[in-house]
Amino acid sequence: MNQPLAEASPEITSRNAPPAGRAREYLSFRLGAEEYGIDILRVQEIRSYEQPTRLAHSPDFIKGVIDLRGRIVPILDLRMKLHCPEASYTDFTVVIILDLGSLMVGAVVDAVADVVTLAPELIKPVPQFEPQGNLDPAFVTGIASVGERMLILMDIEALLCSADIGLVKAAAT
Repeated sequence: MNQPLAEASPEITSRNAPPAGRAREYLSFRLGAEEYGIDILRVQEIRSYEQPTRLAHSPDFIKGVIDLRGRIVPILDLRMKLHCPEASYTDFTVVIILDLGSLMVGAVVDAVADVVTLAPELIKPVPQFEPQGNLDPAFVTGIASVGERMLILMDIEALLCSADIGLVKAAAT
């Protein structure tokens, strides 16, 4: 399970964005009852969950850090970040290692579903509403119907707003 995606499919790890109007691939994963998708080009690898080393005085959603082949990677629990109900860690719980340019981050999710290819016309715009309390629609880039499923497409960098990125960078050093 702890295989870098590059070993499975070298073209997936290309950091070049596809031309406008072309289909894009998204890794779909579950957080509670909802299914989310993130751009596959941000995914470096998928690992089984292992208890990270906890850092003192870090926010609750930062579970700690792991040593990934000599690189210290902060591990975030997306359920906690998105204020989802707490769920127990199971055999399906995984960490998605994300490459955010100068920063590598691990995101704990309930389970990974599959890789979905979506043409732009299948992605519907997000209903417009103002941020309410802990809910901020800025990280949602669109919603797609995939068979009977609704897939919430997210911009992981927008989710980890600049203040959070600062916290994650501090945790990684």
